[in-house]
Amino acid sequence: MEQWNLTPATEGASPKILTSCDDGRAVLVELAAGESLGEHQVHERAWVSVLAGEVDIRLPHGATTSASAPALLVFEPGERHSVHANTRSSLLLLLTPWPGIGHPGATPLDLKAGAHALAMEKHSAA
Repeated sequence: MEQWNLTPATEGASPKILTSCDDGRAVLVELAAGESLGEHQVHERAWVSVLAGEVDIRLPHGATTSASAPALLVFEPGERHSVHANTRSSLLLLLTPWPGIGHPGATPLDLKAGAHALAMEKHSAA
């Protein structure tokens, strides 16, 4: 068994990867009041638990919803959204499976090395 303290830190790096395995990745994200995560998407299903604070979630078509602790939000793989912290907020992000289909981290190292070498060849030939 493993255990993590999810009490918001007074300072420190965010996001903080808590654990990662083939089944998923857990990330603690802390946002200051007024801080935003611009429009983005992930390759995995994203389960977002609002542990503390209040955030606004905006979808590309303009819909906005507010979520206050305690709340759970689920985003499908590739679903674009942005997050804005109305107050100091702490979020627990669970990404499943890890890494998701198409995620750069899903590419085996030997294929990454080959892709880099091929790109360098093409660049040199140009």
